Amino acid sequence: MREDRLILVDLHDREIGQEMKMQAHQKGLLHRAFSVFLFDGDRLWIQKRAAGKYHSGGLWANTCCSHPRAGESLEQAVHRRLQQEVGADCPVQHLTSFVYRADFPRQGLSEYELDHIFIGQYAGVLTPNPEEIEELRAVPVEELAKDMRENPARYAPWFLTAFPMVYAAYHAERREAAQ
Repeated sequence: MREDRLILVDLHDREIGQEMKMQAHQKGLLHRAFSVFLFDGDRLWIQKRAAGKYHSGGLWANTCCSHPRAGESLEQAVHRRLQQEVGADCPVQHLTSFVYRADFPRQGLSEYELDHIFIGQYAGVLTPNPEEIEELRAVPVEELAKDMRENPARYAPWFLTAFPMVYAAYHAERREAAQ
């Protein structure tokens, strides 16, 4: 398997270099990433990361997440990874971005990412890639929010940070639609 070169960035998301994926995580270098949240009406598609993932295996996360490769736009990467991880593609829109850091001492890794959030609607069938995803389910948004508050250890660290932003946008959109 070919290892990807990640895009290293500064805090303003300006490219400052490239690094191999594992080295970037071992050195804790800030790099560009994305998280995709696909809704099916009032349900959010979430994935349980495959146990064999290099970190956060067995934890619940958003529909799809990854890194753009060197020379690849965020939009290209989002659509590539949607197809690779869940076997589907659809229009998405950029919501916002945030920086987070999570350390995984057992694996000797750090996630230090400028993570771009993309959201979209998808009502079709999703087919999880078993190398990436142990389980995939569409969960009612309110049920998910409650479980995340009560059981945060079940969820990946970036998901705990990103979900409140997505949740606020979800409710803002519903308020606008009701008017």
